[in-house]
Amino acid sequence: MPRAGRDLDVLAVVAVGGAAGATARWGIDVAWPQQGPTGFPWGTLTVNVSGCLLIGLVTWFLVEVWPPHRLVRPFLAVGVLGGYTTFSTFAAQVYGQLDGAAAPTAAGYVVATLVAGVVAVRLGLLCGRLLAGPRGSS
Repeated sequence: MPRAGRDLDVLAVVAVGGAAGATARWGIDVAWPQQGPTGFPWGTLTVNVSGCLLIGLVTWFLVEVWPPHRLVRPFLAVGVLGGYTTFSTFAAQVYGQLDGAAAPTAAGYVVATLVAGVVAVRLGLLCGRLLAGPRGSS
């Protein structure tokens, strides 16, 4: 629960960021819908992997580049990227594919999401370092 007054601004930036991230995710889902219950969920995979890349990039800038501000991390990392990525949709899609012929698709989706997500976080961190340079180089 937010402390009276002091954390209402944090709550507000998380809410605004979450709305922006969720709207972006919705747009991708509309543009790239899953083709039936057994189709590969490319839209959700794209959202989650690109969200991993962005969290790596944002983390680099928040830790190594930008002077800390108490509202930037809640807005970008918790709000925007938290609203953008979707573990619950991933889990529901896998569960829906576990019956019958779609089980291999579900297994491939799980492996692709986990491997690509971890690789994307690392790439985001590396991109941040390349864009901004290592700490103390400016």
